[in-house]
Amino acid sequence: MRWFTCTPVAFGGGADFFARDSGLLCRGFQALGVESRAVMPGPVEAGDAADLIRTEFNNLESAAWWRGQQLDGVVLYAWGRPKFRKVAAAIAQAGIFLVLNQDHGGLVSPLAGIGDWLREQWILAGQGRGASARLRFAKLVLRGVSAGLFLTDPLRAAHLKHGNVIACVSPKAAEHFRKLCRVYGGADLARRVRVLPHPVEPRFRFAGAAKRRQVACVGRWQDAVQKRPWLLMEVVGLLVAADQRVEVVIAGPVTPALEGWQRALPGPQRERVQLRGRVERDELAGILRDSQVFYSPSAFESFGIAAAEALCCGCSVVAGRSVSMASLEWFVGENSGQLAEVDDAAGHLRSLERELGCWEQGERAPQAMAEVWGSRLHAACVAAQVMELAQGGCSDCRV
Repeated sequence: MRWFTCTPVAFGGGADFFARDSGLLCRGFQALGVESRAVMPGPVEAGDAADLIRTEFNNLESAAWWRGQQLDGVVLYAWGRPKFRKVAAAIAQAGIFLVLNQDHGGLVSPLAGIGDWLREQWILAGQGRGASARLRFAKLVLRGVSAGLFLTDPLRAAHLKHGNVIACVSPKAAEHFRKLCRVYGGADLARRVRVLPHPVEPRFRFAGAAKRRQVACVGRWQDAVQKRPWLLMEVVGLLVAADQRVEVVIAGPVTPALEGWQRALPGPQRERVQLRGRVERDELAGILRDSQVFYSPSAFESFGIAAAEALCCGCSVVAGRSVSMASLEWFVGENSGQLAEVDDAAGHLRSLERELGCWEQGERAPQAMAEVWGSRLHAACVAAQVMELAQGGCSDCRV
């Protein structure tokens, strides 16, 4: 067997690329003994891994080039974007089984459900926090119901029709996409939609050691609109004030606001809040193995890879319930966490306290949690699900 992964964007091709998404899925195929390489456009870079193919973008749009690779299948990470439809067309024309990865929650058009789509635009714009957020919301809605409906949607439909499988990263995303695909191409196109999560590195697994009363938070904290560090600070401040035993580890870039907030905490509380900054992958796995709960204050996530990594380490998940957190709804469904019904500091605090209570009362089983999610999310398992799809099996892969 010979399966490639491809992203038509010239990212760096080093260790970070092969730690997630298309690069990591390539490694998942290799772990199964399948010959696999990742493909990207652009000139060769000094840090590129040996199993990365760089080529001119024109080759990605050439059926002859793809035919020359002698492949059984390709997983294309192109988000269904219209500008990459010729890449999908070339792979399909070469007679190669094509899996189209959709890295989002499925609300890419009003046609996926107008109510939820409008709610997502509000969230993406910043939830009305200031006049600029309200202006962004108006622009997003106007663009979606004009150019989106009459230009983007037909071109996206043309892209998706080339796929043998339209792969969505969560059951909720697949639900939205099936509705969209019925509009785009009827029942036949909708039947091609399947659940296929992003892969997780095998280093993220439970080691069997006792867990601490510890909450882990991971994010790009400089991204205020998506990661909501202001909410993180408010919730964590309330948590360590109310619970004298809990510890919190925050990984990710330390912003001046985070640093000033931690410094201003009362001494005993400050000692239980660690700002780790950027951490290496092995260190992050260690933090998650030690922790009972992973907390995400995010406003939106296409998948939530840090939460997925936490589950594979036997760490349950807490986040806010939202149309823009589709994967998180899935992640808490195996006795593996809970979502705050009210998306504010008080609501998130209540869910964190309840989740820590579940651990204290013996209602969480980290080994079982890690086994369930590892069998769905570890890279080799996701690669195996892709191959099952190509063989006509795996109805909504191990949901």
